[in-house]
Amino acid sequence: MQEAKKRNIRHLSLPELQEYFENSGDKKFRAMQVYEWLWQKHAHSFDAMTNLSKALRTKLSADFELPALTVDTAQYSADGTIKSRFKTFDGHLVEGVLIPTESRQTACVSSQIGCSLSCKFCATGYMDRKRNLHYDEIYDEVVHIFRQAENTYQQKLSNIVFMGMGEPLLNYKNVLKAIERITSPDGLGMSPKRITVSTAGVAKMIRQLGDDEVKFKLALSLHAANDKKRHEIMPINNTNDIQSLVDALNYFYRKTHNEITLEYILFRDFNDTLKDADELVKLYRQIPADLVNIIEYNPIALASFSKPDEATTERFMEYLDKHHVNARLRRSRGKDIDAACGQLANKDTH
Repeated sequence: MQEAKKRNIRHLSLPELQEYFENSGDKKFRAMQVYEWLWQKHAHSFDAMTNLSKALRTKLSADFELPALTVDTAQYSADGTIKSRFKTFDGHLVEGVLIPTESRQTACVSSQIGCSLSCKFCATGYMDRKRNLHYDEIYDEVVHIFRQAENTYQQKLSNIVFMGMGEPLLNYKNVLKAIERITSPDGLGMSPKRITVSTAGVAKMIRQLGDDEVKFKLALSLHAANDKKRHEIMPINNTNDIQSLVDALNYFYRKTHNEITLEYILFRDFNDTLKDADELVKLYRQIPADLVNIIEYNPIALASFSKPDEATTERFMEYLDKHHVNARLRRSRGKDIDAACGQLANKDTH
């Protein structure tokens, strides 16, 4: 007879853990002890739960599994950026990045193993989507990067951006549950206002975020301000055109009043003219966006895009400024270790 698959103990709520201990004839407070080990002390094995008796640890090990993300490799950029390649319990690889600046320590985390959206400029888009990350795996990513910030820079993690591998809104439940754990007082206790979820544009799920009255910030990966160009580089635009995204973002803002950012990568001879800038200005005026991030493109081997020269970039930024668009140019970090925006692809580092 096949042995029943053990449950992942981190997929139990506190009441469910309490029920388990009561049914086992143990004291109810044990549930809180275990819960603290799982979510506040970040134990990755039952043996690490040192205030529990050996017999109880053995019983927990027999009844549950505790799969955890481990660090497979870590790379250190000349600019201080650290890219970690994590291994999941079932052998998949996924990447996360710590981006340090003078004022903040930002974790860029992944939500899926690979991606199904096939954006033409993004290294992850050329990978298959293997599966969604579970919420406890996303939580582990953040904890690992949290420790890197403390150990390497003696600073606490200040911000989290869901801008790594995968489309967060296509792993909706796990991403929201991970954020609930990250922001909970019995988790990492981070403010949701320090968390940004970035989407390639899933209009239906942007509206769902509004209905769920989430507290975190939202970023839209726009990259072209007309449908023709956006179709060319982002196949998702075929089913989520710009007007549907404008409507969804306005709905989201009415429901939450949370900060919205537009992300726009400049590609040489594609979306970097003053006409493109003018289209972006007009689109910006239709959305209650706080900021437009103009992003320096990071070349990848699989795509033929390149970044514009400095003079073109400067002209583009000046046009936005002249038309009262709150825009900033985001310089790339971690390019020398393929850790910059759009470069995450689980490359072998050996």
